[in-house]
Amino acid sequence: MTFRVLTVSDVYFPRVNGVSTSIETFRQVLTDHGVTMQLVVPRYGEEAEQEGIVRVGARSIPRDPEDRLLAWGATHRTVLGEARNCDLIHVQTPFVAHYAGLKAARRLDKPVLATYHTLFEEYLFHYAPFLPAEWLKGAARRFSRTQCNDLDAVIVPSTAMRDRLAEYGVTVPMHILPTGIPLSRFAEGDRARFRERHGIPEAQPVVLFVGRVAHEKNIDFLIDAVAEARQTVPELLFLITGEGPAEKSLRRQAEALGVAGNVRFLGYMDRQSELPDCYAAADAFVFASRTETQGLVLLEAMAMGLPVVALAAMGTKDILGPGRGSIAPADDVAEFAQAISRLMQDPVLRQRLSAEARDYALEWADDRMAGRLATLYRSLS
Repeated sequence: MTFRVLTVSDVYFPRVNGVSTSIETFRQVLTDHGVTMQLVVPRYGEEAEQEGIVRVGARSIPRDPEDRLLAWGATHRTVLGEARNCDLIHVQTPFVAHYAGLKAARRLDKPVLATYHTLFEEYLFHYAPFLPAEWLKGAARRFSRTQCNDLDAVIVPSTAMRDRLAEYGVTVPMHILPTGIPLSRFAEGDRARFRERHGIPEAQPVVLFVGRVAHEKNIDFLIDAVAEARQTVPELLFLITGEGPAEKSLRRQAEALGVAGNVRFLGYMDRQSELPDCYAAADAFVFASRTETQGLVLLEAMAMGLPVVALAAMGTKDILGPGRGSIAPADDVAEFAQAISRLMQDPVLRQRLSAEARDYALEWADDRMAGRLATLYRSLS
């Protein structure tokens, strides 16, 4: 018998981020486990109608052109109407979607859970620097505790996130369930084609970052490390793939360090056509976020056979902990730079880590994680 889930979110494609990716990854494979997912998400423009997706009117957010604020009344009415034909409500974001999903669930006596994707206390100060950081952290903790404890269960993508929410005082059941990787999308890419298109010599050493170009991603740390690594690997090229509000300041940083020619901003790339080639063109993947709740891009890179150099912090600890296909240096620019240099200068090490990475990524396959999610859904109904 088909199990019907209503998923409600303040964000979805064409807005590209980890939440959108997680929703779509599970939506594509849950059907194999007898689960259908109906979405209620924002309308960004003139998106075509799609079966299983209901778009609700939303308005632009000042100083944040990428996101939308769902219309409160329309969202509540739509979610309530759609929820009548579902077995469970899954909330993905803590804004209008949370309140609409929770209200509908309580009114219709349906189970409701949420995935806690974002550790807000760790990055709010980047966007409201005029407010005391400790006040912002305290407010974020209270907000998260209240929202989570109103639900029947919470999904967290990593052990570190579960532990942090427990510190907040979250007492409802928490289930560790990371988003899986659609391995078929990251099976292969065309290295030569990408390098030729972007004028990168075949022998030039390349490290890659993929993600939102935002302050909380700690990309400035990576630029510092690349600048230092160039002392031993002069031709090192750092590719930054993605868009976001930190790009201007990062460009200024690269220029000030004298490495503007070694740091290239590629902007957004289509995940299905361009991004696999981009991964294939690199020699290693680098990542330094201290606030990541999981780190899906690490697994994407590993699935492509890319060795990873990354900080083991928050959600990335679960991925990097076993030390398979990756190097996790201390949170220090010099040590991170040394790890990059060592990897670029040692082809045998790169080959070993590449093989480990591909094998390790298989353990995080989307179908495996979707099976666990389907079991959790049924246990709550």
